[in-house]
Amino acid sequence: MTVPSAFTASLPPDQRAAYGRHARRRAPRSSHGWYETARQRPDPVDVVERQSADRVAELVPIRYGRMMESPFRFYRGAAAIMAADLAPLPGTGLQVQLCGDAHPLNFRLLASPERRLVFDINDFDETLPGPFEWDVKRLAAGFVTAARANGFSVKEQNGTVRACVKAYRQRMHEFAGMGTLDIWYAQDDADRMRELIASAREDKAARRTAKAADRARTRTHLRAFAKLTRVTAHGRRITPDPPLVTPVDQLMDIPAEEGRERELRTLLDGYARTLPSERRHLLRHYRLVDMARKVVGVGSVGTRCWILLLLGRDDDDPLLLQAKEAQESVLSAHTGGDRYDNQGRRVVAGQRLMQTTSDIFLGWTRVVGLDGRGRDFYVRQLWDWKGIAQPETMGPGLLALFARLCGASLARAHARSGDPIALAAYLGLGDHFDRALTEFAQSYADQNERDFAALADASHSGRVRAERR
Repeated sequence: MTVPSAFTASLPPDQRAAYGRHARRRAPRSSHGWYETARQRPDPVDVVERQSADRVAELVPIRYGRMMESPFRFYRGAAAIMAADLAPLPGTGLQVQLCGDAHPLNFRLLASPERRLVFDINDFDETLPGPFEWDVKRLAAGFVTAARANGFSVKEQNGTVRACVKAYRQRMHEFAGMGTLDIWYAQDDADRMRELIASAREDKAARRTAKAADRARTRTHLRAFAKLTRVTAHGRRITPDPPLVTPVDQLMDIPAEEGRERELRTLLDGYARTLPSERRHLLRHYRLVDMARKVVGVGSVGTRCWILLLLGRDDDDPLLLQAKEAQESVLSAHTGGDRYDNQGRRVVAGQRLMQTTSDIFLGWTRVVGLDGRGRDFYVRQLWDWKGIAQPETMGPGLLALFARLCGASLARAHARSGDPIALAAYLGLGDHFDRALTEFAQSYADQNERDFAALADASHSGRVRAERR
């Protein structure tokens, strides 16, 4: 039986630890090892096509094109496939708020409201409560996939996964001994990153991390403003780059333009009502001047995503917001559904629960479009000191260090919503779970490569149309 973390948290620590150890009967740590393809496994291309059915049709070929660039790029867009593969496996019943898509590139440097750099999860499109091991397995298999793309040996691939899972396990034991508020306030800031790098004695990593931090600090809203906008006869406007960036007035004929602008202004107004009062006051200092549709990511391509350009005091005082469509989580079919009637609110609630610090403009809304259909969105700043890792440029030592950072950060996110005492007791002090996840990651990376080949075959046969952009 699954016991919610809120229930276990009310028990004495020894009973919480006993509950964690008892979970080994439901799912022995060794059961998380080698993955075998289920006999009735859905066709992976069918899964991807079902996801695409409600997306912007003209953008779906771009999604397929990006997924076909490499097995690692495919993996980024295959969260729905993996969710269906994880659901039938033995489950621990140890619940946390899941990221739902914890692949390596969803961990990065971010800005806190206090303007400090922190390392954290960035993408919560699929977030829902579920068994903790689903996130860990997705992260572990992602590192094998990345290591294979870099040409690492099997030993080096396994070393990367072991570094990731060991860091998760050890960090969870740290949290098991901490007070509740201390867990909530814990951050992976620049100081902690420097300590971890120093302990690894990776001078090259220290230099690259310092450069990455410097680059992240340059990825401000002003840089996004300079890159994505231009001065026109009508003032500052978003620069067209169709189909990747398409201003609103280029998406439809002139008679529909007024209706589309009204729809997006409704989006902005509804979103503002979800902000705390002081941030609504801040938002009122800006006026909306332009909007454009933007293609983002890999797995998200085809969902409706808007850039909103707002200006404050003058044309040199911008605010760039991104309103991204929130569809049903890929986990919902496997976890009994979710409790939110607005998928944007689900994303925001999950993000606030898992992240130590969130964008001050984070909010959600629902918009009824010109077609009469309601769609959910979440809104945040477009760029704000975001530093994106580049695993394809990392050697074995640096990738293993990055894996440690990700594993430890995921443990912190899980400890906020789950029961770290029960989780630590389940994981144990030895490396049983680490070794099992290494086996799983290798076998699931094989499955991912087969699925990648299936999509390539579907493209070559004409079943799907892929477009490289």
